[in-house]
Amino acid sequence: MNALAIAWTGYATALGIGLLIGAERERRKGSDGGPGVAGIRTFAVVALLGAASISFGMLQLAMAMAAVTTFLAIAYARDTAGDRGLTTEISLLLCLLLGAIAMREPPMAAALAVAVTVLLAARESIHHFVRGVLTKAELDNLLVLAAATLMVLPLLPDRAVGPFDAINPRSLWLIVILIMSIGAAAHALLRIVGSRIGLPLAGLLSGFVSSLATVGVMGTRARSQPEQTGSATAAAVLSTVATFVQMAAVLAVTHLGTLRVLAVPLICGGTGAALYGALWTWKSLQRSSPDPIEGRVAFSVRNSLLLGLTIATVQLVSAAMRAKLGERGLDMAAGIAGLADTHAPAISVASLAATGTIDTAATAVPILIALSANTLSKAVLAGVSGGRRYARSVVLGLAVVLAATWLGWWLG
Repeated sequence: MNALAIAWTGYATALGIGLLIGAERERRKGSDGGPGVAGIRTFAVVALLGAASISFGMLQLAMAMAAVTTFLAIAYARDTAGDRGLTTEISLLLCLLLGAIAMREPPMAAALAVAVTVLLAARESIHHFVRGVLTKAELDNLLVLAAATLMVLPLLPDRAVGPFDAINPRSLWLIVILIMSIGAAAHALLRIVGSRIGLPLAGLLSGFVSSLATVGVMGTRARSQPEQTGSATAAAVLSTVATFVQMAAVLAVTHLGTLRVLAVPLICGGTGAALYGALWTWKSLQRSSPDPIEGRVAFSVRNSLLLGLTIATVQLVSAAMRAKLGERGLDMAAGIAGLADTHAPAISVASLAATGTIDTAATAVPILIALSANTLSKAVLAGVSGGRRYARSVVLGLAVVLAATWLGWWLG
């Protein structure tokens, strides 16, 4: 594409941006009943002004920005109708910049214009959500989550530190963010469909991210809100369904022979988890009491940090055992690694079978040992986070799932 064609593409994109944003502002101007500071024609002209200015250089773009800003300030000062906000004025300045960007990156400018238009058009929905739906406690939680993700995470080193090089600060903080995110997602589902369905659904979906973290999050909810213990139990056990699904997926990618060996145990374990979780979901559905959800926080920052500390302790113990015992056998190594994660040792064992280092038939036991060790970590976390009642029901469910898995191996 020659330079002239590129230029015309940029101008056409800029014109489209101005018309798109301007159309939304024109409708808003009409619905508000006032004359408005700018409509569709003004936005289209300003977008083309930005495109033309940047064609001559940054100085010309700056001059155009200054001129438009001055005109907007005069128009705003002359309007005595009341406080109408600055949305249209800021949007006009942004339209100028998007017109300039369109000359260099048309797809990016167009995408940003669509995002801005959607944001402007959703004014009533956004205002209603922030003022009428979102509580102050929930907003505070979201701000904490944003700070943890955008401020703290970039500052943490991405390398192993501490005794036995067991802890990666960045990875550990990601786990804490994950725990907070699971809590927020579960709370959102609670607000939408209630705890009797929302928590089990949240647990099942969150299990694909981290079943271990989900067990801890649901434990903190069961401790703080005992009336939701049944739903939290269902969520915790259903999260293990995702563990079996993910296990099948990673084995299929790593070594199909290993997947064939473990097909029956995985099906039995996953089915056991699904049935146990469904039983507790059904029991929760029998409750007639309303869900006391309004006004509560999405997640507990303190409990999220404590859960992260607990998981870090598991990682440290696992690394210490590995350092002390060494690689004294595949089964022991898989069990130690399984305390912190069940998929990594499964991939390692399957990789050995794929390269012919071990026989495919010998892969089942070490992988099931890793799964058992991970189940032990979940049981400990359930007791630490949720108290006796929650731990008793969850540990029973985990025992049923683990027994079904080993029974599947024995029958196979």
